[in-house]
Amino acid sequence: MNITKEQIDALNAVVTVNVAKEDYAPQVDKALQAYAKTANIPGFRKGAVPMSLIQKQYGKTVLLEEVNKVLQSSLNRYLAEEKLDILGNPLPKIDENFNWDAENFSFQFELGLAPEFKVDLDAKNKITHYKIVADDTLIDEQVARIQKQFGKLISKDAVEQEDDIRGVFSNEEKGINAEANITLDIFKDKKAAKKFIGKKVGDVVTLKTKGLFDDDHKLMDYLKVSHDDVHGLDVEVDFTIEEINTSEKAELNQELFDKLFGEGNVASLEELKAKIKEDAENQFATQADQKFLNDATEHLLSNTKFDLPSEFLKKWIQTVGEAPLTPEQAEAEYARSENGLRYQLIEGRVMADNNLQITFEDLKAFTSEVIKKQMVQFGQLNPTPEEVEGIVARVLSNQEEVKRLSEQVMSEKMLSLFKEKLKAKTKEVTYQNFIKESYGE
Repeated sequence: MNITKEQIDALNAVVTVNVAKEDYAPQVDKALQAYAKTANIPGFRKGAVPMSLIQKQYGKTVLLEEVNKVLQSSLNRYLAEEKLDILGNPLPKIDENFNWDAENFSFQFELGLAPEFKVDLDAKNKITHYKIVADDTLIDEQVARIQKQFGKLISKDAVEQEDDIRGVFSNEEKGINAEANITLDIFKDKKAAKKFIGKKVGDVVTLKTKGLFDDDHKLMDYLKVSHDDVHGLDVEVDFTIEEINTSEKAELNQELFDKLFGEGNVASLEELKAKIKEDAENQFATQADQKFLNDATEHLLSNTKFDLPSEFLKKWIQTVGEAPLTPEQAEAEYARSENGLRYQLIEGRVMADNNLQITFEDLKAFTSEVIKKQMVQFGQLNPTPEEVEGIVARVLSNQEEVKRLSEQVMSEKMLSLFKEKLKAKTKEVTYQNFIKESYGE
Protein backbone atom coordinates (compact mmCIF):
# COMPACT_ATOMS: atom_id res chain seq x y z
CA MET A 1 0.00 0.00 0.00
CA ASN A 2 1.41 3.36 -1.01
CA ILE A 3 -0.36 6.68 -0.32
CA THR A 4 0.87 10.06 -1.50
CA LYS A 5 -0.54 13.59 -1.33
CA GLU A 6 -0.24 16.32 -3.95
CA GLN A 7 -0.90 19.81 -2.58
CA ILE A 8 -2.82 21.73 -5.25
CA ASP A 9 -3.07 24.92 -3.17
CA ALA A 10 -3.65 25.88 0.47
CA LEU A 11 -7.24 24.58 0.39
CA ASN A 12 -7.13 21.68 -2.07
CA ALA A 13 -5.14 18.47 -2.35
CA VAL A 14 -5.26 15.15 -4.20
CA VAL A 15 -4.44 11.90 -2.42
CA THR A 16 -3.36 8.90 -4.50
CA VAL A 17 -3.80 5.43 -3.03
CA ASN A 18 -1.94 2.61 -4.80
CA VAL A 19 -3.34 -0.80 -3.91
CA ALA A 20 -1.15 -3.81 -4.75
CA LYS A 21 -2.38 -7.38 -5.13
CA GLU A 22 -0.87 -8.44 -1.82
CA ASP A 23 -2.96 -5.76 -0.06
CA TYR A 24 -6.26 -7.38 -0.97
CA ALA A 25 -5.64 -10.92 -2.24
CA PRO A 26 -5.81 -12.69 1.19
CA GLN A 27 -9.17 -11.05 1.97
CA VAL A 28 -10.54 -11.97 -1.49
CA ASP A 29 -9.43 -15.60 -1.09
CA LYS A 30 -11.00 -15.80 2.37
CA ALA A 31 -14.30 -14.37 1.12
CA LEU A 32 -14.41 -16.76 -1.85
CA GLN A 33 -13.72 -19.72 0.47
CA ALA A 34 -16.72 -18.64 2.54
CA TYR A 35 -18.88 -18.48 -0.62
CA ALA A 36 -17.70 -21.98 -1.60
CA LYS A 37 -18.99 -23.40 1.68
CA THR A 38 -22.47 -21.93 1.39
CA ALA A 39 -23.14 -21.48 -2.34
CA ASN A 40 -26.19 -23.25 -3.79
CA ILE A 41 -25.51 -23.95 -7.46
CA PRO A 42 -27.62 -26.51 -9.41
CA GLY A 43 -25.73 -29.71 -10.15
CA PHE A 44 -23.37 -29.48 -7.17
CA ARG A 45 -23.67 -30.46 -3.56
CA LYS A 46 -23.47 -27.66 -1.03
CA GLY A 47 -19.80 -27.14 -0.18
CA ALA A 48 -18.59 -29.09 -3.23
CA VAL A 49 -18.76 -26.37 -5.89
CA PRO A 50 -15.45 -26.07 -7.80
CA MET A 51 -13.46 -22.95 -6.91
CA SER A 52 -13.19 -22.07 -10.59
CA LEU A 53 -16.97 -21.76 -10.77
CA ILE A 54 -17.10 -19.76 -7.53
CA GLN A 55 -14.44 -17.47 -8.96
CA LYS A 56 -16.36 -17.04 -12.21
CA GLN A 57 -19.68 -16.30 -10.50
CA TYR A 58 -18.60 -14.24 -7.49
CA GLY A 59 -15.02 -13.21 -8.16
CA LYS A 60 -15.56 -9.70 -9.54
CA THR A 61 -18.14 -8.78 -6.88
CA VAL A 62 -15.89 -9.99 -4.06
CA LEU A 63 -12.88 -8.22 -5.58
CA LEU A 64 -14.73 -4.89 -5.67
CA GLU A 65 -15.99 -5.29 -2.08
CA GLU A 66 -12.64 -6.24 -0.57
CA VAL A 67 -10.60 -3.67 -2.49
CA ASN A 68 -13.06 -1.00 -1.40
CA LYS A 69 -12.75 -2.10 2.25
CA VAL A 70 -8.95 -1.96 2.07
CA LEU A 71 -9.09 1.37 0.26
CA GLN A 72 -11.41 3.06 2.75
CA SER A 73 -9.64 1.83 5.88
CA SER A 74 -6.23 2.81 4.47
CA LEU A 75 -7.43 6.26 3.42
CA ASN A 76 -9.10 6.96 6.78
CA ARG A 77 -5.99 5.83 8.64
CA TYR A 78 -3.80 8.04 6.45
CA LEU A 79 -5.98 11.13 7.04
CA ALA A 80 -5.87 10.53 10.81
CA GLU A 81 -2.11 9.90 10.93
CA GLU A 82 -1.34 12.95 8.81
CA LYS A 83 -3.77 15.04 10.92
CA LEU A 84 -5.40 16.45 7.80
CA ASP A 85 -8.27 18.78 8.70
CA ILE A 86 -10.65 18.19 5.82
CA LEU A 87 -14.06 19.63 4.97
CA GLY A 88 -16.77 17.25 3.76
CA ASN A 89 -15.51 13.85 2.63
CA PRO A 90 -12.85 12.81 0.12
CA LEU A 91 -14.27 12.78 -3.42
CA PRO A 92 -13.08 10.00 -5.74
CA LYS A 93 -11.77 11.20 -9.10
CA ILE A 94 -13.43 9.30 -11.94
CA ASP A 95 -11.03 7.42 -14.24
CA GLU A 96 -12.81 6.43 -17.45
CA ASN A 97 -10.00 3.95 -18.27
CA PHE A 98 -9.96 2.18 -14.91
CA ASN A 99 -9.30 -1.56 -15.35
CA TRP A 100 -10.62 -3.96 -12.72
CA ASP A 101 -8.89 -6.83 -14.52
CA ALA A 102 -5.48 -5.51 -13.50
CA GLU A 103 -3.74 -6.80 -10.37
CA ASN A 104 -2.63 -3.42 -9.00
CA PHE A 105 -4.93 -0.41 -8.73
CA SER A 106 -4.50 3.31 -8.32
CA PHE A 107 -7.23 5.54 -6.87
CA GLN A 108 -7.28 9.30 -6.52
CA PHE A 109 -9.35 11.42 -4.11
CA GLU A 110 -9.89 15.16 -4.02
CA LEU A 111 -9.67 16.78 -0.58
CA GLY A 112 -11.04 20.12 0.57
CA LEU A 113 -8.83 21.40 3.39
CA ALA A 114 -9.92 23.58 6.29
CA PRO A 115 -8.34 27.05 6.10
CA GLU A 116 -5.82 28.43 8.56
CA PHE A 117 -7.04 31.58 10.31
CA LYS A 118 -7.09 33.38 13.64
CA VAL A 119 -10.12 34.61 15.59
CA ASP A 120 -9.80 38.01 17.23
CA LEU A 121 -12.10 38.17 20.27
CA ASP A 122 -11.39 41.82 21.03
CA ALA A 123 -14.51 43.71 19.94
CA LYS A 124 -14.33 46.57 22.43
CA ASN A 125 -17.50 48.70 22.34
CA LYS A 126 -18.57 47.21 19.00
CA ILE A 127 -21.27 44.98 20.53
CA THR A 128 -23.94 45.88 23.09
CA HIS A 129 -25.00 43.61 25.91
CA TYR A 130 -28.39 44.79 27.12
CA LYS A 131 -29.48 44.76 30.76
CA ILE A 132 -33.27 44.73 30.63
CA VAL A 133 -35.08 46.10 33.67
CA ALA A 134 -38.71 45.63 34.63
CA ASP A 135 -40.10 49.14 35.13
CA ASP A 136 -43.04 50.14 37.35
CA THR A 137 -45.47 50.15 34.41
CA LEU A 138 -44.67 46.55 33.51
CA ILE A 139 -44.87 45.42 37.14
CA ASP A 140 -48.22 47.14 37.72
CA GLU A 141 -49.58 45.57 34.53
CA GLN A 142 -48.50 42.15 35.76
CA VAL A 143 -50.16 42.69 39.15
CA ALA A 144 -53.40 43.65 37.38
CA ARG A 145 -53.09 40.60 35.14
CA ILE A 146 -52.68 38.32 38.16
CA GLN A 147 -55.72 39.83 39.85
CA LYS A 148 -57.74 39.30 36.70
CA GLN A 149 -56.46 35.77 36.08
CA PHE A 150 -57.28 34.60 39.59
CA GLY A 151 -60.45 36.62 39.90
CA LYS A 152 -63.99 35.33 39.70
CA LEU A 153 -65.32 35.01 36.13
CA ILE A 154 -68.83 36.35 35.61
CA SER A 155 -70.80 35.73 32.41
CA LYS A 156 -72.62 38.72 30.90
CA ASP A 157 -75.35 39.41 28.35
CA ALA A 158 -73.95 42.60 26.79
CA VAL A 159 -70.50 44.09 26.28
CA GLU A 160 -69.18 46.87 28.51
CA GLN A 161 -65.79 48.62 28.41
CA GLU A 162 -63.76 46.35 30.73
CA ASP A 163 -65.17 43.01 29.57
CA ASP A 164 -63.38 39.99 28.12
CA ILE A 165 -64.80 38.93 24.78
CA ARG A 166 -64.29 35.61 23.04
CA GLY A 167 -65.10 35.24 19.37
CA VAL A 168 -63.90 34.68 15.83
CA PHE A 169 -62.29 37.09 13.34
CA SER A 170 -63.22 36.15 9.75
CA ASN A 171 -62.71 37.33 6.18
CA GLU A 172 -63.46 34.77 3.49
CA GLU A 173 -61.44 36.50 0.74
CA LYS A 174 -58.25 36.57 2.83
CA GLY A 175 -58.87 33.16 4.36
CA ILE A 176 -59.06 34.60 7.88
CA ASN A 177 -60.83 32.44 10.45
CA ALA A 178 -59.16 33.01 13.81
CA GLU A 179 -60.49 32.45 17.31
CA ALA A 180 -59.46 35.24 19.67
CA ASN A 181 -59.92 36.50 23.21
CA ILE A 182 -59.96 40.29 23.27
CA THR A 183 -60.50 43.28 25.48
CA LEU A 184 -61.49 46.64 24.04
CA ASP A 185 -58.26 48.35 25.10
CA ILE A 186 -56.30 46.39 22.45
CA PHE A 187 -57.73 48.64 19.69
CA LYS A 188 -55.87 51.79 18.67
CA ASP A 189 -59.02 52.89 16.82
CA LYS A 190 -61.37 53.98 19.62
CA LYS A 191 -64.30 54.00 17.18
CA ALA A 192 -63.69 50.30 16.68
CA ALA A 193 -63.88 49.73 20.44
CA LYS A 194 -67.15 51.66 20.70
CA LYS A 195 -68.78 49.37 18.12
CA PHE A 196 -68.71 46.56 20.69
CA ILE A 197 -70.48 48.41 23.50
CA GLY A 198 -73.93 46.90 24.08
CA LYS A 199 -73.41 44.01 21.64
CA LYS A 200 -74.56 40.52 22.66
CA VAL A 201 -73.53 36.91 22.03
CA GLY A 202 -74.12 36.07 18.37
CA ASP A 203 -73.76 39.68 17.19
CA VAL A 204 -71.24 40.49 14.47
CA VAL A 205 -68.99 43.58 14.57
CA THR A 206 -67.32 44.65 11.32
CA LEU A 207 -63.88 46.29 11.64
CA LYS A 208 -61.27 47.75 9.28
CA THR A 209 -57.80 46.26 9.73
CA LYS A 210 -55.98 49.43 8.71
CA GLY A 211 -54.97 51.26 11.90
CA LEU A 212 -56.88 48.81 14.07
CA PHE A 213 -53.92 48.22 16.41
CA ASP A 214 -51.03 50.41 17.52
CA ASP A 215 -48.70 47.90 15.83
CA ASP A 216 -49.62 46.12 12.60
CA HIS A 217 -47.77 43.04 13.85
CA LYS A 218 -50.63 42.42 16.28
CA LEU A 219 -52.66 41.34 13.25
CA MET A 220 -50.45 38.23 13.31
CA ASP A 221 -51.52 37.48 16.89
CA TYR A 222 -55.25 38.17 16.62
CA LEU A 223 -56.07 37.44 12.96
CA LYS A 224 -53.33 34.83 12.37
CA VAL A 225 -52.18 36.46 9.13
CA SER A 226 -48.57 36.07 7.96
CA HIS A 227 -45.84 38.63 8.57
CA ASP A 228 -45.68 39.40 4.87
CA ASP A 229 -49.36 40.39 4.87
CA VAL A 230 -49.61 42.57 7.98
CA HIS A 231 -47.99 45.76 6.72
CA GLY A 232 -50.64 47.96 5.19
CA LEU A 233 -53.36 45.29 5.31
CA ASP A 234 -56.56 47.16 4.50
CA VAL A 235 -59.60 44.90 4.52
CA GLU A 236 -62.77 44.48 6.58
CA VAL A 237 -63.07 41.61 9.06
CA ASP A 238 -66.09 40.38 10.95
CA PHE A 239 -65.84 39.56 14.65
CA THR A 240 -68.58 37.16 15.75
CA ILE A 241 -69.12 37.37 19.52
CA GLU A 242 -69.32 33.93 21.17
CA GLU A 243 -68.88 34.74 24.86
CA ILE A 244 -68.83 37.84 27.10
CA ASN A 245 -67.28 37.77 30.55
CA THR A 246 -66.13 40.14 33.21
CA SER A 247 -64.02 39.31 36.20
CA GLU A 248 -64.12 40.35 39.79
CA LYS A 249 -60.49 41.08 40.62
CA ALA A 250 -58.82 38.73 43.07
CA GLU A 251 -57.96 40.26 46.42
CA LEU A 252 -54.22 40.73 47.02
CA ASN A 253 -54.06 38.67 50.19
CA GLN A 254 -51.96 35.90 51.72
CA GLU A 255 -54.12 33.17 50.18
CA LEU A 256 -53.33 34.47 46.67
CA PHE A 257 -49.63 34.98 47.48
CA ASP A 258 -49.33 31.39 48.74
CA LYS A 259 -51.14 30.07 45.67
CA LEU A 260 -48.70 31.91 43.38
CA PHE A 261 -45.38 31.35 45.13
CA GLY A 262 -45.81 28.71 47.80
CA GLU A 263 -46.70 29.12 51.45
CA GLY A 264 -44.99 32.03 53.22
CA ASN A 265 -42.64 33.03 50.36
CA VAL A 266 -44.45 36.33 49.68
CA ALA A 267 -46.30 38.26 52.38
CA SER A 268 -47.13 41.72 50.99
CA LEU A 269 -47.82 43.71 47.82
CA GLU A 270 -44.28 45.09 47.96
CA GLU A 271 -42.83 41.57 48.13
CA LEU A 272 -45.14 40.50 45.30
CA LYS A 273 -43.84 43.33 43.11
CA ALA A 274 -40.25 42.47 44.03
CA LYS A 275 -40.86 38.83 43.05
CA ILE A 276 -42.47 39.86 39.75
CA LYS A 277 -39.51 42.14 39.02
CA GLU A 278 -37.01 39.37 39.83
CA ASP A 279 -38.78 36.74 37.71
CA ALA A 280 -39.29 39.14 34.79
CA GLU A 281 -35.67 40.28 34.76
CA ASN A 282 -34.45 36.67 34.88
CA GLN A 283 -36.52 35.97 31.77
CA PHE A 284 -35.31 39.18 30.15
CA ALA A 285 -31.70 38.22 30.87
CA THR A 286 -32.14 35.08 28.75
CA GLN A 287 -33.44 37.17 25.84
CA ALA A 288 -30.64 39.71 26.26
CA ASP A 289 -28.04 36.92 26.29
CA GLN A 290 -29.47 35.40 23.13
CA LYS A 291 -29.38 38.80 21.41
CA PHE A 292 -25.77 39.25 22.55
CA LEU A 293 -24.82 35.77 21.31
CA ASN A 294 -26.44 36.46 17.92
CA ASP A 295 -24.63 39.80 17.64
CA ALA A 296 -21.32 38.21 18.64
CA THR A 297 -21.83 35.55 15.97
CA GLU A 298 -22.50 38.20 13.32
CA HIS A 299 -19.47 40.21 14.46
CA LEU A 300 -17.15 37.20 14.20
CA LEU A 301 -18.54 36.23 10.80
CA SER A 302 -17.99 39.76 9.51
CA ASN A 303 -14.51 40.20 10.97
CA THR A 304 -12.92 36.77 10.60
CA LYS A 305 -11.74 36.51 7.02
CA PHE A 306 -10.66 33.28 5.33
CA ASP A 307 -11.16 31.46 2.04
CA LEU A 308 -12.96 28.15 1.60
CA PRO A 309 -12.43 25.42 -1.01
CA SER A 310 -15.73 26.50 -2.55
CA GLU A 311 -15.52 24.54 -5.81
CA PHE A 312 -14.70 21.34 -3.94
CA LEU A 313 -17.56 21.92 -1.49
CA LYS A 314 -20.06 22.50 -4.30
CA LYS A 315 -19.04 19.19 -5.88
CA TRP A 316 -19.28 17.48 -2.50
CA ILE A 317 -22.75 18.93 -1.86
CA GLN A 318 -23.92 17.28 -5.09
CA THR A 319 -23.16 13.85 -3.61
CA VAL A 320 -24.29 13.95 0.04
CA GLY A 321 -28.10 13.96 -0.20
CA GLU A 322 -30.45 11.08 -0.84
CA ALA A 323 -30.60 12.16 -4.48
CA PRO A 324 -27.70 13.79 -6.36
CA LEU A 325 -28.02 17.52 -7.05
CA THR A 326 -27.36 19.36 -10.27
CA PRO A 327 -24.48 21.87 -10.30
CA GLU A 328 -27.05 24.68 -10.17
CA GLN A 329 -28.80 23.18 -7.15
CA ALA A 330 -25.47 22.64 -5.39
CA GLU A 331 -24.51 26.26 -6.08
CA ALA A 332 -27.73 27.46 -4.44
CA GLU A 333 -27.31 25.13 -1.47
CA TYR A 334 -23.73 26.28 -0.95
CA ALA A 335 -24.86 29.91 -0.92
CA ARG A 336 -27.48 29.05 1.74
CA SER A 337 -25.09 27.08 3.96
CA GLU A 338 -21.82 29.00 3.58
CA ASN A 339 -22.26 31.24 6.63
CA GLY A 340 -23.21 28.24 8.75
CA LEU A 341 -20.06 26.41 7.69
CA ARG A 342 -17.93 29.49 8.32
CA TYR A 343 -19.31 29.85 11.83
CA GLN A 344 -18.77 26.15 12.57
CA LEU A 345 -15.10 26.64 11.71
CA ILE A 346 -14.88 29.85 13.77
CA GLU A 347 -16.58 28.19 16.72
CA GLY A 348 -14.27 25.19 16.47
CA ARG A 349 -11.22 27.46 16.45
CA VAL A 350 -12.51 29.44 19.46
CA MET A 351 -13.17 26.20 21.35
CA ALA A 352 -9.67 24.90 20.58
CA ASP A 353 -7.91 28.20 21.36
CA ASN A 354 -9.70 28.55 24.69
CA ASN A 355 -9.82 24.85 25.64
CA LEU A 356 -13.61 24.77 25.88
CA GLN A 357 -14.73 21.22 26.65
CA ILE A 358 -17.86 19.55 27.98
CA THR A 359 -17.44 17.13 30.88
CA PHE A 360 -20.05 14.65 32.00
CA GLU A 361 -20.41 16.66 35.21
CA ASP A 362 -21.16 19.79 33.14
CA LEU A 363 -23.84 17.92 31.23
CA LYS A 364 -25.34 16.35 34.35
CA ALA A 365 -25.49 19.68 36.23
CA PHE A 366 -27.05 21.50 33.28
CA THR A 367 -29.65 18.76 32.76
CA SER A 368 -30.50 18.82 36.46
CA GLU A 369 -31.24 22.56 36.33
CA VAL A 370 -33.40 22.13 33.22
CA ILE A 371 -35.39 19.37 34.93
CA LYS A 372 -35.90 21.45 38.10
CA LYS A 373 -37.25 24.40 36.10
CA GLN A 374 -39.63 22.13 34.20
CA MET A 375 -40.88 20.57 37.45
CA VAL A 376 -41.55 24.04 38.91
CA GLN A 377 -43.65 24.87 35.85
CA PHE A 378 -45.79 21.83 36.62
CA GLY A 379 -46.23 22.80 40.26
CA GLN A 380 -43.46 20.67 41.82
CA LEU A 381 -41.72 23.45 43.72
CA ASN A 382 -39.47 21.30 45.94
CA PRO A 383 -38.54 18.03 44.19
CA THR A 384 -36.19 15.73 46.10
CA PRO A 385 -32.62 15.18 44.82
CA GLU A 386 -33.52 11.54 44.20
CA GLU A 387 -36.47 12.51 41.98
CA VAL A 388 -34.31 14.89 39.93
CA GLU A 389 -31.42 12.42 39.63
CA GLY A 390 -33.76 9.68 38.41
CA ILE A 391 -35.14 11.89 35.64
CA VAL A 392 -31.63 13.11 34.70
CA ALA A 393 -30.44 9.50 34.37
CA ARG A 394 -33.33 8.65 32.04
CA VAL A 395 -32.77 11.77 29.92
CA LEU A 396 -29.02 11.13 29.57
CA SER A 397 -29.63 7.55 28.43
CA ASN A 398 -31.09 9.00 25.21
CA GLN A 399 -28.29 9.85 22.76
CA GLU A 400 -30.39 12.38 20.87
CA GLU A 401 -31.10 14.22 24.11
CA VAL A 402 -27.42 14.08 25.07
CA LYS A 403 -26.50 15.66 21.74
CA ARG A 404 -29.13 18.40 22.09
CA LEU A 405 -28.20 19.20 25.69
CA SER A 406 -24.48 19.15 24.88
CA GLU A 407 -25.05 21.82 22.24
CA GLN A 408 -26.85 23.95 24.83
CA VAL A 409 -24.02 23.50 27.35
CA MET A 410 -21.44 24.53 24.76
CA SER A 411 -23.59 27.50 23.79
CA GLU A 412 -23.53 28.64 27.44
CA LYS A 413 -19.75 28.21 27.58
CA MET A 414 -19.37 30.25 24.40
CA LEU A 415 -21.67 32.92 25.83
CA SER A 416 -19.57 33.16 29.01
CA LEU A 417 -16.37 33.36 26.97
CA PHE A 418 -17.77 36.10 24.73
CA LYS A 419 -18.91 38.11 27.77
CA GLU A 420 -15.39 37.89 29.13
CA LYS A 421 -13.38 38.43 25.94
CA LEU A 422 -15.42 40.63 23.62
CA LYS A 423 -15.52 43.62 25.98
CA ALA A 424 -19.03 44.61 24.98
CA LYS A 425 -20.63 47.82 26.20
CA THR A 426 -23.53 47.39 28.64
CA LYS A 427 -26.77 49.31 28.19
CA GLU A 428 -29.69 49.34 30.62
CA VAL A 429 -33.11 49.50 28.95
CA THR A 430 -36.76 48.71 29.59
CA TYR A 431 -38.20 45.72 27.79
CA GLN A 432 -40.11 47.92 25.34
CA ASN A 433 -36.95 49.85 24.45
CA PHE A 434 -35.03 46.58 24.09
CA ILE A 435 -37.57 45.42 21.49
CA LYS A 436 -37.33 48.74 19.64
CA GLU A 437 -33.52 48.81 19.62
CA SER A 438 -33.20 45.15 18.73
CA TYR A 439 -35.83 44.83 16.05
CA GLY A 440 -36.87 48.37 15.21
CA GLU A 441 -40.50 47.50 15.93
